[in-house]
Amino acid sequence: MGADEKVAATSRDPSAVTSVIRHTVGAGSESRYEAWFRKITAIAETFPGHRGVDFIRPPKGSRTFTIVLHFDTSEHLGRWLSSDARKRLIAEIELYLEGGDQVEIRTGLEFWFTPSDTEQRHAKTYKQFLITWSVIFPLTIFLPWVLYPLFQTLPFLGLPVVSNLLISHDRWPSDLRYHAALHTHGRDMAISLNR
Repeated sequence: MGADEKVAATSRDPSAVTSVIRHTVGAGSESRYEAWFRKITAIAETFPGHRGVDFIRPPKGSRTFTIVLHFDTSEHLGRWLSSDARKRLIAEIELYLEGGDQVEIRTGLEFWFTPSDTEQRHAKTYKQFLITWSVIFPLTIFLPWVLYPLFQTLPFLGLPVVSNLLISHDRWPSDLRYHAALHTHGRDMAISLNR
């Protein structure tokens, strides 16, 4: 069973259980932690009921790694979490963790719908709307109008794939980087990213 099949099976099975483990790693110990993660994952995969693991690196400015561990039943997850192998491996890395080993157990799909208390800041809803509108409106109204003569001269450019590439080329990424920086770090940072 491949990784995609494991995740699909987990999301359909209401008896599946998920463990969300957060580790805040000390500054400069990130590479050591990632090597440790590869080691513990290889051992966890040998335990009965293991259905996969997701490794989420921290956002910029944070050092909190998130591990999402999938098992088929609570009993199998409990065996792994209380196993001597896991305890030994946690003891190996504990010196490099700030705040210890933070484990949450969730059943079914509740993990995907329950927000975590992360340090990451999010833009307000109205700002997200304005950013999205400021990118989509010009792309759907003004740019096709401006490019209409070109499409008349060279009709193959009007094909859906070609016209979508022409219209959206390099516009979305730069606009989104600019607006994200503007609303998170201020105007000076946004201007420097947009150059």
